Amino acid sequence: MATQTNLAINPRRLWETIHDTARFGATAKGGLRRLAASAEDKQVRDWFRAACEAAGCTVTVDRVGNMFALYPGRRPDLKPIAVGSHLDTQPTGGKFDGILGVLAGLEVIRTFAEMGYQTSAPIMVINWTNEEGSRFPPAMQCSGVYAGALDLEAALATPDHDGVTLGEALEAIGYVGTEPVRPDRFQALFELHIEQGPILEAEGVTIGAVQGVQGIRWHEVTLRGQDAHTGATPMAMRRDALCGMAAMVCALQDIGRRHAPGVASVGMVENRPNSRNVVPGEVFFTADIRHPEEAVLDAMEAEFLAALARAAGENGLDVEQRRNWHSPAIAFDPVLIECVRRGAERAGYVPRDILSGAGHDAAYLAPLVPTAMIFVPCEGGISHNEIETATLEDCGAGTQVLLNAILEYDARLG
Repeated sequence: MATQTNLAINPRRLWETIHDTARFGATAKGGLRRLAASAEDKQVRDWFRAACEAAGCTVTVDRVGNMFALYPGRRPDLKPIAVGSHLDTQPTGGKFDGILGVLAGLEVIRTFAEMGYQTSAPIMVINWTNEEGSRFPPAMQCSGVYAGALDLEAALATPDHDGVTLGEALEAIGYVGTEPVRPDRFQALFELHIEQGPILEAEGVTIGAVQGVQGIRWHEVTLRGQDAHTGATPMAMRRDALCGMAAMVCALQDIGRRHAPGVASVGMVENRPNSRNVVPGEVFFTADIRHPEEAVLDAMEAEFLAALARAAGENGLDVEQRRNWHSPAIAFDPVLIECVRRGAERAGYVPRDILSGAGHDAAYLAPLVPTAMIFVPCEGGISHNEIETATLEDCGAGTQVLLNAILEYDARLG
C-alpha cells in the first residue's frame, strides 16, 4: 500500500496559529480562560470558521454547537476521516489542551490545500463543544451527545453556576446550529493531544501511540452535621462535616495508591458556613476515581462508598451522594493505532504505547467508529494550568504524525 510521503506540515505556521488564537481569553499569567459558550469562545469559534473556510472547507454546526469543517476528497461517496478536539479551556487553562488537536487539523488541511493534494476520503476537522465541563458539567458533554451517550435536551438544559443553561449560552453567542446531532458524519477519528502527564517527557519520547482511555467516575457528596461555636462546643459533642470530608481526602488518596495505575482524589470543596469560629455544619465535595479496567474501577468505587459511610458514622453526619458521571474505560482501534505507528515511523520517530489518564472526546467516539489518539509531551506533565506549555518541535512532530496517519488510513480505503 503506497502512501503520499512528501507532504510536510509547516510547524512555524502551526505555532503562530496556536499563539494567535491565544489572544481569545488570554490571562495575565499567560494562559487562557475560554469557558464553553462564553464571549471568548465565540471569538475563537468565529476565527476557526473563517480560517477553515479560507482553506477550502465548508463549515456546519449542530444543535449543541459542535463544529464540523469539511475538506473535499477525491471520492465524495466515502465518509470523511475526522480529526479534532476542543477549543474551550479550564477557568485557568493553558494554550495547548484540546487546542493543539483542533489547530493541528487545520494545519493538515492548509497543507493539503497549499500542495493541491486531495485524499480519497474527505477530511473533517471538528471542534467539540464543552469538552472541559468546567462551566457546564459533565466533561466531554457534546461529544457525548453526538455519540448518543448523553441526552440532547438534558445537555442543553444544563445550568452553569449563574443559572444560565448551555442552550441559552450557545444561543447568545450564535452557535446553536441548524444541523441535527447525528452520529454518522465520519468513518474514523484521530485526535492529537498533549499528554497532560509526565511520562513522555521523562522518557525523552516525542510520540505516544495511545492505546486507550481510563474509565472515569465522578461523585458529588454533601455531608451534613451541625454548625456550632468553636469555643463553646466540646470536641466529643461536635458533628463536624469538615472532619468527615478530611477523612475522605485521605481515604481517596489511599484507594488510588493501592490500585495503581488507578488514581483517586477530591477536586472541589465547599465548606459552610466557612467562618473561622464556627464548626462546619455542611461540606460539599467532589470525588474523581479512575482506572483503565472497569472491574478494578468497580472495586475502587465500592471502597470509596464504604469509606464515606465510615466517615459519616464516626462524625455523626448525614450523607447525600450521587455518581454524576461515568465514562467507561476505552480501548482504541488496532488498525488506527497501527496507522499512528506507521505515521510516526515515516516521520522518523519511535512511538511509545501509552494509556490516557485524562478523558477525551475520542473516548465517546471509540464505540461508534475506529478511533485513535496521538500524544506529544507537555513540559513537566503540567496541564489544566496557565503555565501549561509544549515546544514548537513537539507540536510540529505530532501534527506531522497526524497527517501521515491520515494518509496511511486513506490508502487502505483503496
